Amino acid sequence: MQTIKYQGFKIASNNQQKVDDFLVVEAALQININNTPYTVVMRTPDDDVELVRGLLFAEDIYKKTAPLPYKIIKKDAEVISVINVDISKENLGKGYLNKRTLLSVSSCGICGKQELKDIKVAGNKLEHILFSSENLHKMFAKMTTFQETFKKTGGSHAAAIFDKNQNLLTIKEDIGRHNAVDKTVGDLLQKESLKKGNYLLVSGRVSYEIVSKAFIAKIPIIVAVSACSSLAVDFAKEFGICLIGFSRDQKMTIYSNPNYLNNLENV
Repeated sequence: MQTIKYQGFKIASNNQQKVDDFLVVEAALQININNTPYTVVMRTPDDDVELVRGLLFAEDIYKKTAPLPYKIIKKDAEVISVINVDISKENLGKGYLNKRTLLSVSSCGICGKQELKDIKVAGNKLEHILFSSENLHKMFAKMTTFQETFKKTGGSHAAAIFDKNQNLLTIKEDIGRHNAVDKTVGDLLQKESLKKGNYLLVSGRVSYEIVSKAFIAKIPIIVAVSACSSLAVDFAKEFGICLIGFSRDQKMTIYSNPNYLNNLENV
C-alpha cells in the first residue's frame, strides 16, 4: 500500500471545496537483527525486504550475496511494522557495532482516520490560533526572495519561520529539507526568540519528521509548497497543527485543523 485517500479542504482563488486526495503512505518499520531491535525507519510500504537488504548493505552489516533470512513479526492493517533478519555472528559486518538509536515517537491515537473533521486526542495540543490564507502566499513570496542558494543552483531546500504578524524571523537553506528546518529552529534558539514562531514554511514536501520538529518547537502552522505524507497528516491532527500542502499558484490544500483559518466556510 503506497497511497491512501485522505480528505482535505482545497482553496483555489475564491473557490473552496472538500476534496479526496491521494497521499503517499509513510509508516514506521522496525528492523530487528537476531531478534534484537536495531532501528526504525520511516518508509513507504512495499518492497520492505529489498529496503532492509539495501540498508544493511549500505550500513556494512550484511554484504553477503546469499539470501538474507527474514521473518515478518508484526503487521498493522496488512502493512509490515516489524521484521526480523537472522545473521550469523561471523557474517555480521562492522557496521552492526555502530548500532542506530531506535526512533522514539508518541503513540498516534488517530493514525488511519482519514476524515477532515476535528479529532479529539489525549495529550496537549498546540494553542489554537486564527489566520487568513491570503497572507500565506505573501509569506512564500518573501521567503523566495531570500533563497539565494536555490537561485544559483536549483538544488537546495528552504525553511522559514514567521511570527503571528507574518514577519519573517529567519530563513535557512540546505540540501536537506530536515536540515533547513533544524537550522531555522536553531537560529531562533540562538536569538532566544523561538517563542515568536507561528508559521513554518518549507519549500518541499512534509513528512512526519518535519511535523514532529514543528511540534517540539511549538509552531502551530506548517505550510508546504509540495505534498504531505499520510503520517504527517495523522500527527498534525494529533498535535494540533494546521498542515497545508500544495501552497502555490494561489492554491492550497488544508489537511488538518482547517478551523485555524478565519476566512473559510463551514467545514
